Amino acid sequence: MEVTQVLLNAQSVDGTVRKHAEESLKQFQEQNLPGFLLSLSGELANNEKPVDSRKLAGLILKNALDAKEQHRKFELVQRWLSLDAAVKNQIKTCLMQTLSSPVADARSTASQVIAKVAGIELPQKQWPELIGSLLSSIHQLPVHVKQATLETLGYLCEEVSPDVVDQDQVNKILTAVVQGMNASEGNNDVRLAATRALYNALGFAQANFSNDMERDFIMRVVCEATLSPEVKIRQAAFECLVSISSSYYEKLAPYIQDIFSITAKAVKEDEEPVALQAIEFWSSICDEEIDILEEYGGDFTGDSDIPCFYFIKQALPALVPMLLETLLKQEEDQDQDDGAWNLAMAGGTCLGLVARTVGDDIVPLVMPFIEENIAKPDWRQREAATYAFGSILEGPSPDKLIPIVNVALNFMLTALTQDPNSHVKDTTAWTLGRIFEFLHGSTIETPIITQANCQQIITVLLQSMKDAPNVAEKACGALYFLAQGFEDVGSSSPLTPHFQEIVQSLLTVTHREDAGESRLRTAAYETLNEVVRCSTDETAPMVLQLVPVIMMELHQTLEAQKLSSDEREKQNELQGLLCGCLQVIVQKLGSSEPTKHVFMQYVDQIMNLFLRVFACRSATVHEEAMLAIGALAYATGADFAKYMPEFYKYLEMGLQNFEEYQVCAVTVGVVGDICRALEDKVLPYCDGIMTQLLKDLSSNQLHRSVKPPIFSCFGDIALAIGENFEKYLMYAMPMLQSAAELSAHTSIADDEMTEYTNLLRNGILEAYSGIFQGFKNSPKTQLLIPYAPHILQFLDTIYMEKDM
Repeated sequence: MEVTQVLLNAQSVDGTVRKHAEESLKQFQEQNLPGFLLSLSGELANNEKPVDSRKLAGLILKNALDAKEQHRKFELVQRWLSLDAAVKNQIKTCLMQTLSSPVADARSTASQVIAKVAGIELPQKQWPELIGSLLSSIHQLPVHVKQATLETLGYLCEEVSPDVVDQDQVNKILTAVVQGMNASEGNNDVRLAATRALYNALGFAQANFSNDMERDFIMRVVCEATLSPEVKIRQAAFECLVSISSSYYEKLAPYIQDIFSITAKAVKEDEEPVALQAIEFWSSICDEEIDILEEYGGDFTGDSDIPCFYFIKQALPALVPMLLETLLKQEEDQDQDDGAWNLAMAGGTCLGLVARTVGDDIVPLVMPFIEENIAKPDWRQREAATYAFGSILEGPSPDKLIPIVNVALNFMLTALTQDPNSHVKDTTAWTLGRIFEFLHGSTIETPIITQANCQQIITVLLQSMKDAPNVAEKACGALYFLAQGFEDVGSSSPLTPHFQEIVQSLLTVTHREDAGESRLRTAAYETLNEVVRCSTDETAPMVLQLVPVIMMELHQTLEAQKLSSDEREKQNELQGLLCGCLQVIVQKLGSSEPTKHVFMQYVDQIMNLFLRVFACRSATVHEEAMLAIGALAYATGADFAKYMPEFYKYLEMGLQNFEEYQVCAVTVGVVGDICRALEDKVLPYCDGIMTQLLKDLSSNQLHRSVKPPIFSCFGDIALAIGENFEKYLMYAMPMLQSAAELSAHTSIADDEMTEYTNLLRNGILEAYSGIFQGFKNSPKTQLLIPYAPHILQFLDTIYMEKDM
C-alpha cells in the first residue's frame, strides 16, 4: 500500500480506517526510519499528490525532529544526527524543492520543517550552505517562492539561537527581510511574510541596532508597514514595534514621538487586532520602565546598565486621554467569557501599568474622567469610570488616594447592590477588591475601614455573593483582600463578630448550582481559606466547628460512583479544593496548644479521608492531599508515625511521578515535613526514600526545578536521623559535589539561569548544613573529613561571586 493512501486514511472520518492507518505508519517508522522519512519528504515535495497527504507528511516529519519534553527532544536530535548523510541530504533537497511548489500549504509546511532541521544542524556546524542558498536569488524569484523563502527565514530565526549565525549572514537576512517589507514590494503576501520574519529576526539584530544608519532604516520600514492597506501587515508591524520596545528600549528616544502618533491613530481608527498591538507597545514600555525604576530605585548612578528615559512621564498628557477613550469600547458579554480580551480591557491594563510607572502624576489626569462619567445614565460610561478608578489604585501613594477612596467608597457600595447593570457591578466589585488589596492593611496609616463602615461593607459583599456568578466571584475576591488586610491585627479582628455569617455565606456559594461558572466555587474556597488563615484566637472554636463540615463534604465526593470523565474531573477539582481547605484549617488549629489539643480528636478520620483520596488516584488531588498531609505531619509531630505504614506507598508514588513534576516537588517537601515531625522515627523508611531521591536526581526526565528541593531534603533527613545518615554519604556526597561543580560553571546568560543556579546552591548549602548538624557531637564526624576540601572550594566560589 503506497504512503499517500495511508496518509489520507490516517485523516479518515471512519475510526477503524484511521486507527489502521496510524498503526501502519507507526510500524513503517519503527522498521525502517530512513525509508520512512524519505518517503514522507518525497510525498511533501511531489506536486502530483493531494494537498492533505502532503500536509500530514510534513507534519509527521516535523514531529520526528522536535518534541516538547526536553529528554524526548534530545533523543530525536540524536536520532536525526545519526542518520546516514546521503539520506539527510536527499530529505533536505526535497524540502528545499517544496519551497517553490504552487501549493501554499505545502510550501508553508516545508518552511517549518527546514527550520527544525536547521535548529538541529546549524549548531553542529552542518548545512552551512542553507542560509546562502535561501538568500542567493531571493529578489529574482517568482512571488510565491519569495514569500515561502521569507517565511522559512522567519521560522529559522525562531528555531536557532543568534550565536549560531555569523554577523555577515545576519546582515544578509535582515537586508532581504527589510527589502521584502518595503512599500515598493508590490505583493502583500511577500510583505506579510517579510514583516513576520523580521519579528523573529529582531533577536539577531543587536549589532545592527547599535548602528545609527541601519537602525534608522529598520525603524522607518517598520513604521511605514504600520500604515499598509493590508490589516495583517499592520498588525505584524505593530508586533515588531512591541518586540523592539522591550529588546531595544534604550535606542527608542529618536523615534518615540513618531511612534506615539502612529499608535494613537491606530488606537482611534484601526481594526481591533491592530489597535490592541498599538496599546501593547505602551504597556511594554511601562514594563521596561517599571523594571528599571525598581532595579535602581529611581536614582541613576553610573552603574545602571540602561537609563530610564521617562517616555511614559513625557507622554502622559496625551497617553492617558487616549487610554481613557478605549475604556468606553466594552463588549456586551466580556464578563462571562474568561478568555475575553478587547480594546477596553487592553486600555485598562495599560492604564494600570502607567499608574505603576508614574505614581501620583496619573491621578489628576484620570479624576476628571471618573467624576464626569461615574453617574451617567449610559452603563458604558459608568463602567468605564469605575474601571479607570480601579486601574490606578496600584502605583500612586496612599496619601494621594485615600482621601479620594474615602469619598468613593460609599458610592461604590451602593452601586454594587443597586446599579441595574451587571457589567457595572462586576467592575465595582473588582475595584473594591483593589482598594482592599492596596490601601488596607497594617502598613497603611489612615485606615479606610472603620467601626462605622465595616458592617456595611460586609453586608454588601455577602449580598453580592448571591448575584450573577461573575459578580459573586469578584465579591469573593474583595472579601479575600478585606480579610487579608486584618492579618496582623493582634488578638481582636473587626471581622470577628461577622465570622460565622461570612463562613456560612461562603459555604452557601460553594453549593450554588452555577458555582462552576466564572471560577466561582474556586474563588469561594480560596476566600474561605484566607478568612480562616487570618482569623484570631477568638474565632478558633468556630474554625473547629468547620472541621466536621469540610470532612463530610470530602467524604461525599468519595462516595460518588460510576462517574463520566467530565464528572470525574469536577469531582477531582472539588476534592482538591476541600483538601486545600483542610490544610489551612490544620495549620491554623495546629499552631496554638489549646486548639491543637481539641483538634486531635479528628486527626485519625482526616488522615483516613486523605488516604482514600489517594486511593482514587488523580494527579491534581494528589498534590493538594499531599500538601495537606505535610501540614498534618507538622501539627501531629511524632504521633504521625502511626500513619506511615499505610501512607508510605503513596509517598513513594509521589516521588516517582516524573511526568507531573509539581506533584514530585510537593512530595519532596512533605518528606521534609515528615522528617521534622518524626525525627529518628523516620529511620525505617529512609532506605526507600533515599533510593528514590537519588533516582530522581540522576534522571534526565525529571524537570530540573525539582532538583534543588531534593538536595534540601537530604539535609532534612540527615538532621532527623543523625549519624545513621552514614550509609548514605557515599551516594549523596558525590551528587552534591557534581551539582556544586555544575553551579560553578553555568554561564550566567539569562535571569532564569541565574535564578536556577541560586536555587541549586541554596539546596546544596541546606544539604551540607543538615548533614553537619546531624553528625554534630558524634564520633563519626571524621567520616565527613574527606569531603571538606570540596565543600570549602564550593563556599569559596560562592564568595567570589558575591557581587552577582
